[in-house]
Amino acid sequence: TGTNVPGIQVCELLPQLARMADRYALVRSLHHETNDHGIAGTVGLTGRAAVAGRVMPSMGAVAARMLGRPTALGAFCAVGRPLHQGHRPIQGEGGGILGGPYDPFRIEYDPVTGVQIHDLKPPEEITSSRLDRRRLFLQTVEKAREHLSQLREIQAHQATYDHAFSLVTSGAAKAVFELEREPDALRDRYGRHRFGQSCLLARRLVEGGVPFVQVNWSSHVESEEDYGDGGWDMHYRNFEVLQDRHLWMLDQSLSALLEDLAQRGMLNDTLVVAMGEFGRSPKINDKWGRDHWNQCYSALLAGGGIRGGQAVGSSDSRGELPAARPVTPADICATVFHTLGIERTSLLELEIAPDGHLIEDLV
Repeated sequence: TGTNVPGIQVCELLPQLARMADRYALVRSLHHETNDHGIAGTVGLTGRAAVAGRVMPSMGAVAARMLGRPTALGAFCAVGRPLHQGHRPIQGEGGGILGGPYDPFRIEYDPVTGVQIHDLKPPEEITSSRLDRRRLFLQTVEKAREHLSQLREIQAHQATYDHAFSLVTSGAAKAVFELEREPDALRDRYGRHRFGQSCLLARRLVEGGVPFVQVNWSSHVESEEDYGDGGWDMHYRNFEVLQDRHLWMLDQSLSALLEDLAQRGMLNDTLVVAMGEFGRSPKINDKWGRDHWNQCYSALLAGGGIRGGQAVGSSDSRGELPAARPVTPADICATVFHTLGIERTSLLELEIAPDGHLIEDLV
């Protein structure tokens, strides 16, 4: 269907996004070398595949390392369960070679039980003064083990403890997770499903000072999973799932996020990226589904200095291969870092710079 930008079309099942195409840019020529969910997921999250067990840090971890932790909420939060392919975690969501201190602080939203943060609230019998004494005792114990402080495991443990302590004791931090503070009409606008409320929570986290928030659509690639809203791996029932569930939910929640950020004056300073590990095959298989397709797929970027109302790159007439301006996930990473004000030279010094380059058409 047509959009409010002449020459740009999107699926007819995305009517709300179609009406605000001037606010985002589409990259239509993304590609990389693998069609395996796990490897492709790592490439999408970090800009490159793991080599000999060496996993690069995710974009969020890089932001946490370079931008620091400005609030009790930390510098990198992930909303949703860790990504999996089958029973295997997909590498690349955390600190990688930077270590555990740069893993995301994970939050989950459940439509029945609400926001879930494990061990955030201390037992009622633990007063703030008693909590302070416990922390002082732990600090004393840690000082006796300073010779171990260089061990990555110890550092990760200490960083996690410090972060949890700040959350337990900061009323302002805990308030960010209270979605019931939002008007019912706004919560309805985002959608009362997992992805919708996760996007609303992401906005509250950014508003609370978190520099980087990652929202996972689901914890698993499969479209028929029991937990979450189901993944996008639709080798069968593709059209049924997209029409009945995925696309209207994506349209509702992503458009609500962009609209909400714009109305609050936050969109110009907040980069929004919507992308997956690869696309789906142009050819329909014998199960009325679409298979993995890493040769050419799309991503959406909005806000944060991105010039909206344009499509960067294009595919050939069959949608199989890039026809103009090929873009890689590493290029997306480089562009994200640029919008965050992270200099490539500083990433090179840490040996974590992606191989890609800034997509100049976007900025």
